[in-house]
Amino acid sequence: MTTAQPPVQGALFDVETDRTDPLIGYRGPTVCQIAGITYRQLDYWTRTGLIEASVTAAAGSGSQRLYSFRDILLIKIIKSLLDAGISLQNVRKALTYLDARKVEDLAGLTLMSDGTTVYECRSAEEIVDLLAGGQGVFGLAVPGLLAELTGSITAFPSQRADAPAPVDELAARRAAKATA
Repeated sequence: MTTAQPPVQGALFDVETDRTDPLIGYRGPTVCQIAGITYRQLDYWTRTGLIEASVTAAAGSGSQRLYSFRDILLIKIIKSLLDAGISLQNVRKALTYLDARKVEDLAGLTLMSDGTTVYECRSAEEIVDLLAGGQGVFGLAVPGLLAELTGSITAFPSQRADAPAPVDELAARRAAKATA
């Protein structure tokens, strides 16, 4: 006698695939909407090496950068630290320690700051020790940013790096002019 398995509801969006597939990325304007920054900020941060488009880097005029889920999480961390008054120089220092980490590693962090130095905390005890020493004034819970990003990113279009880029009207005109 076999028992019938209950039906399983499928997911509308596969966020896990977007988080782990190295070929899925988001274009600059979409990243700006998701992260709440301007395109000028994103372009400056990318050109100066603060962040990189890890799916597809720019390859000349008119090419599109593609940013991964992890890149967007780092951009949200950068924005949060800058909004808290941390200098860009100190954000760069903090990012050197965070840059090599995967999403799963970042998901367990709380970043604390006294306004100049950024401290990494992995447990409640570390946070309490930091506060008891009079060091922390600002805390950034990366798990909260990750949950917010996971929830909001499904509303935005992603693109596969190995898929042909969508051709907009301006790109079509440039291509026609180049072949004429």
